[in-house]
Amino acid sequence: MAITTTAMRGPMALKDWAQLLLLGAIWGGSFFFARIAVAEIPPLVLVLFRVAIAALALQLYLGLSGPSFRLALPHAGLFFLLALVNNVIPFSLIFAGQTELGAGIASVLNSTTPFWTLILANALTSDEKLSWNKLAGIALGIVGTAVMIGPGLLAGLGGPVWAKFALVGASLSYAVALMIARRLKGVPSPVIATGQLTASTIIMIPIVLLGHGTANLFSASPPVWAAVLALALLSTAFAYILYFNLVASAGATNASLVTLIVPASAILLGFLFLGERLELFELGGMALIALGLVTIDGRLFGRR
Repeated sequence: MAITTTAMRGPMALKDWAQLLLLGAIWGGSFFFARIAVAEIPPLVLVLFRVAIAALALQLYLGLSGPSFRLALPHAGLFFLLALVNNVIPFSLIFAGQTELGAGIASVLNSTTPFWTLILANALTSDEKLSWNKLAGIALGIVGTAVMIGPGLLAGLGGPVWAKFALVGASLSYAVALMIARRLKGVPSPVIATGQLTASTIIMIPIVLLGHGTANLFSASPPVWAAVLALALLSTAFAYILYFNLVASAGATNASLVTLIVPASAILLGFLFLGERLELFELGGMALIALGLVTIDGRLFGRR
């Protein structure tokens, strides 16, 4: 699917909602893989392995089944810019912020991505304008995320201001990336994903070599490498194809809603597969997020 624009976007189609929920589940699951991997691999090295393995897998995929990666070459500058604002900068800001902040406040600040995307889309596009249901739905989603985090949010409120700005900066960077992705008209989504991850790999190689050298780069245990492969192939390569499909068919603002779904997905996956306890406040937060998504869609209120 190629990135296209329309005169004015209506509510998302059911297939777009299905892709959004699937993407949220996949990125929610990435926390499991990352939790295993960071036990033995430094964060920036993990970022390199994640994007490099995903880029290699997608290059093989394009080589075997097409479309040709040559479609990306005229847009090389945009791909490096996309790699910076969608991978390198936000990953670095998130890692820096989380050295001082708890996961709860980090999730809430990350959930502001749809708000920044809506503001930028309103200013820079003709088909994704501000509306009451989008603003109200995004606000409900952010509040729902805060409620779902519960006591974990309160524990992280005392962190330094710079760390909070780092997380907000990451969300804003993701919003800018969505605006850049819209400019890749006519480029199939697998090619966009491959171009972004290839450019991210080229950027990350010197960063890791300067910061960590080559010693013990590949010394992780087999279970950790299994987690790295899952993170790269499922949560990165396949997930970014879904993500850019969603940008193409549903728009940047709707694609950014995945940041509201990811924390809920991570909690549900922990309950289903790790035996973690599901608290009442978590269910309440999920209900608010669901109400926010229904509000953004708008069809139920339109019928009433």
